[in-house]
Amino acid sequence: MPQRRSLPDTEFLLDKFERLERLFAPAPFGVCVFDAELRCRQVNGRMAQIDGLPVELHLGRTLGEAAPELALALEPILERVLREKTPVFDWGLDIPPGPGEAGPGRTWQSCCYPLRGKDGTVLGASLVVQDVSERKREEAAQVKLLRFEALLSTLSATFINLPVSEVDRKIVQGLQKIVEFLGFDRSTAWRLDRESGAMVCTHSYEAPGIEPPPAILPAGLVPVWNAMVKRDEIFKISDIDEMPDEFQREKVYCKQLGGIRSIMFIPASVAGEVVGFITFVSYSVKRSWPDDLTQRLRMVWDIFANALERKSADQKMQKALAEIQVLKERLEAENFYLRDQIRLDNEYDEIIGNSGGIRKALLRVEQVAPTDSTVLIFGETGTGKELIARAIHNLSPRRARPMIKVNCAALPAALIESELFGHEKGAFTGAQARQIGRFEAAEGSTIFLDEVGELPLELQAKLLRVIQEGQFERLGSTRPITANARVIAATNRDLTREVKERTFREDLYYRLNVFPIHVPPLRERLEDIPLLVWGMVEEFGRSFGKTIERIPKKNLESLAHYPWPGNIRELRNMVERAMILSNGPTLVIDVPEGHAAANVATLGIEDVERFHILQVLERTGWRVRGRNGAAELLRLKPTTLDSRMKKLGIKKASAPLEPA
Repeated sequence: MPQRRSLPDTEFLLDKFERLERLFAPAPFGVCVFDAELRCRQVNGRMAQIDGLPVELHLGRTLGEAAPELALALEPILERVLREKTPVFDWGLDIPPGPGEAGPGRTWQSCCYPLRGKDGTVLGASLVVQDVSERKREEAAQVKLLRFEALLSTLSATFINLPVSEVDRKIVQGLQKIVEFLGFDRSTAWRLDRESGAMVCTHSYEAPGIEPPPAILPAGLVPVWNAMVKRDEIFKISDIDEMPDEFQREKVYCKQLGGIRSIMFIPASVAGEVVGFITFVSYSVKRSWPDDLTQRLRMVWDIFANALERKSADQKMQKALAEIQVLKERLEAENFYLRDQIRLDNEYDEIIGNSGGIRKALLRVEQVAPTDSTVLIFGETGTGKELIARAIHNLSPRRARPMIKVNCAALPAALIESELFGHEKGAFTGAQARQIGRFEAAEGSTIFLDEVGELPLELQAKLLRVIQEGQFERLGSTRPITANARVIAATNRDLTREVKERTFREDLYYRLNVFPIHVPPLRERLEDIPLLVWGMVEEFGRSFGKTIERIPKKNLESLAHYPWPGNIRELRNMVERAMILSNGPTLVIDVPEGHAAANVATLGIEDVERFHILQVLERTGWRVRGRNGAAELLRLKPTTLDSRMKKLGIKKASAPLEPA
């Protein structure tokens, strides 16, 4: 210790120093005594350790002379003590780093007291300090840890009952909070593709100026990391240059991505299977990855991974529900569209007949049925074109599902598009709910377009697109729907003539007429009449509870001489009427007047049809609708009969055609 001076003031200050040193000796406090000019008069060894200056560099010097960085922090306090003559305490005094020192500086707790002489005069000041830098760093780290725990808790709470539509946005927000809080440069979530082994980027957040990651990392690009992910192993390194040689490809990859300095990835598994991983990278500085931080980041990733898995499961469920809804709508549509076909399903198990014409038609049915080719059935009204279509369907690979029928002549032009292709809610006035069309109902089955020649021209173009491209849109929607329905069409019109007259599209005609089948009229297969009659008698006998044992031969012969303008439909009406009137085992079928029947064969097809409709109208008193009306007797819908009457020019003033 230096020699004491004899000056009373100096002795007084030294005495005070000794007392202070004895007082604070049990604790690691630095003690320093200054005179009124703020020159250091005494200092203990602990003070020298705290401020890093040897004891001899303190004595006789001001702080500005000994350590300018200390003077910036301490001299204002000492001057205040001398000026105000009162103690000053500072529990968090920041000391900047000295020359050549790195780091954030130091933190001291200081107590500064005025030193008074016997007469009360302030002779100097004492400074007592303790270095609390380490404790402050620990406290700051603890505070930061608590804030990070709060962040994790908030993130965890965010994903409770979070709608799946919000999952992606909230994950990106969570990555941003982690990057900003911990000072990373980028954090990215990846999905592991189970089939290819590739790593697919799903979510990422980058600090400003940092490039985003690639969309896909092929399995061979970073093979060691890929294998570690699949084994559910965590990888972390503070300096890429220190990676072992086995990570050579990974090291090259990091340098190609702009020079990644530090990196860590954490896999996540759901139900024991690795589903993906999350990466944290730093470009600018080396980052340490302590275990407690790693474990907390793994908790975050588990939260994200479970949310993503829940979203994936929800998407699968929604897809399944959508498929179920489509199947439900299709079944409902089938039920609705098949109501008017129940009667036909119960009529005949097979087409009855042994004539050459019908055998030729059935041969063509057998030839085309196993294919998916479009079929066009020609024939007069009432010849059984629908039965031919049903036979094709029942012999085809699509027979497991019911055939869907559309009578193009029976539907109003304004509604036929909706019936064929369906509509969305609000597509037109009265469309209060979505409805699938008959093409959707016929998915994987057959759609039968009866009276296809009645389709309006504008709809013919849409039908052509369905046949040609296999796609259509519902009314009110722009989303294309794929159609997988075999098309069978039927017509009683001469489509070649209508193509020439431009009332039927030529391209549609050739698309439909891939495999034509002609169904002969009944007058060309008269030898089949006895078989047909007895088949109908058996059917109506079961319905009416009657037994017929014989039909007079002359009665069957008269049926063979009738020209049958209404074909099998007309024959069926006659047999049904006879069965209703029959009271015994013998059935007599009423045949129309002979003179008209004998000469009607000389008329054209439309004349014969007009003649027959007029006969039925006369019989019903020109009543078209209702029970026993002309439409019911002709087995036609009233709208169809109205259309035929208009086309044939039949009005109430008309009279039946008589032979010339």
